[in-house]
Amino acid sequence: MGRRRIGGRGGLALAAALLATGPARADVQVRYTAPERFTDAENRFGSGQPLRVTLAELTRIFQDLGNAKLRPGERLDVTVLDIDLAGFDRPGLSTPTGVRVVTDATPPRIRFAYALRRDGRIVAQGEETVTDINFLLTSNPRFSTGGLYYERQLLRDWFARRFPENG
Repeated sequence: MGRRRIGGRGGLALAAALLATGPARADVQVRYTAPERFTDAENRFGSGQPLRVTLAELTRIFQDLGNAKLRPGERLDVTVLDIDLAGFDRPGLSTPTGVRVVTDATPPRIRFAYALRRDGRIVAQGEETVTDINFLLTSNPRFSTGGLYYERQLLRDWFARRFPENG
């Protein structure tokens, strides 16, 4: 039995095309409804993280978790309706990044609607408010990288509960 070998420029082009496309990934689309009215998504005292940075980071969190947890080819549409970040801004301290005081009385809370599509059909949808009053007991930001650590942990837990069969 002879094996067929692909050689020359055609074979290299095919190999390059396969490498460029990579494995299929889940598609996660995130939208925000009236973010300027969110409970607490930015430092309102002139220092700290602006709203656009918070929204960009939250979008990245949803996309990273979706790509890790959802099946290739699935699409998750998320519409964020409200954000209340962990902690509260401390006015009066003028530091370039601001100061956010986090206590057990200030848990993160995110309200959003979602729809999961598989082969163009909606297979799961709903509106959720995720929060964890024990967030300081169940997470340790000292070993984290990136911003919005408590919110990332909250969404990681939600993905694990909502899509357990996918991962």
